[in-house]
Parts: sequence; C-alpha cells; structure tokens
Amino acid sequence: MKRIALASSCALLSALACTPKEETKVQPAASVSAVVPSEPPKKAGVDVGDPAPEVDMPLQDGRSLKLSSLQGKNVVVYFYPKDETPGCTVEAQNFRDKAEDLKKADITVIGVSTQDAASHKAFIEKEKLPFDLAIDADQSIAKAFGVPVRNNFHARWTFLVGKDGKIKKVWRDVSPKDHATEVLTAAGA
Repeated sequence: MKRIALASSCALLSALACTPKEETKVQPAASVSAVVPSEPPKKAGVDVGDPAPEVDMPLQDGRSLKLSSLQGKNVVVYFYPKDETPGCTVEAQNFRDKAEDLKKADITVIGVSTQDAASHKAFIEKEKLPFDLAIDADQSIAKAFGVPVRNNFHARWTFLVGKDGKIKKVWRDVSPKDHATEVLTAAGA
C-alpha cells in the first residue's frame, strides 16, 4: 500500500513539474536617466577637511556650548557609548591623565554620549575628569558628525577639529587605552 501511495505521489509531482507555466512578458528596462541620479548622494557626517558641524552641545552643568565658539583652538570631540563602563572609563582616564599635555597643545576635550546630566556629573566626579561631557539624548550631535548610534549607544569615534574649524583627523572604532597619545600626535604636539 505504501508503495502505491509513493508511486502515486511521484507521478503527481512529475506531472505538475512538467506542466507549462504561464508565459511571462518581459517589460522594457527603464531609461538610464530615470535610474541614475543626477547628483551623487550626500555623504553622512563629516570627514577630514570638512568644516566641523555647527552644533549646540548641552553640558553636564546646564551650560550650552557652541562648537564654533572654540574656533582658534584645537578641539577633540570624542563619542563614547556609556558613562562608567569599562572601555569608556579607560578612555576618559586616558584623556584625564594627558590633560596637561593636551592643555599645552591648546586642545579642548569634549566627551559626548547619550546619558543625562546626573550620569555625566557622577562620572566626572568619580573619575576626576577635567573636561566637559555633552548630553546627546536626542542623538543630534552624533547625527551631525555622522557617528553611528545603536540601541542608544554611540560608536566610539573621535574627531580632531583644527584651529581653523575644519576636521583635521577622524578616528573610527577607537581603542581607548592610548587614544589621548594618538590625538596629541595628530595635533602635532
């Protein structure tokens, strides 16, 4: 009985497989001008040589800082995922430990993450950080720089803004341990 059922199934499948399909008509391709954009797509964020974005950064103490107000100084804008996590703490400590060298090189450091003022204040106090932390709760600062954000955490990217207000160097996927030294080298200090 099983053999008859198996043979019937095979015969049915063979018949269906050999049945001609409906004829499909090929549509003419769209014209090239309709497919190719007239301008190249805009890149997201900024890169070396671009002017730094005009952003208004809310800080941990309630002040607001316009990045353009620091023109004439070198500025490090470093994005990090979260206050008081292992890699972020190491990176912040690294900038803290190089604070004198950064100051001599006329470099202002600003850390940016999505945490609130209370979290930033606690992080600054605990780690004795001599620089400001910007609050990017709405991720507008990250968006202006083109920094990826995943699950409300910034990617670890850093931008060195030169005295002329242009991006001098970009680090993507930063290794936090010796990052301040890399920044000093890039700034020519």
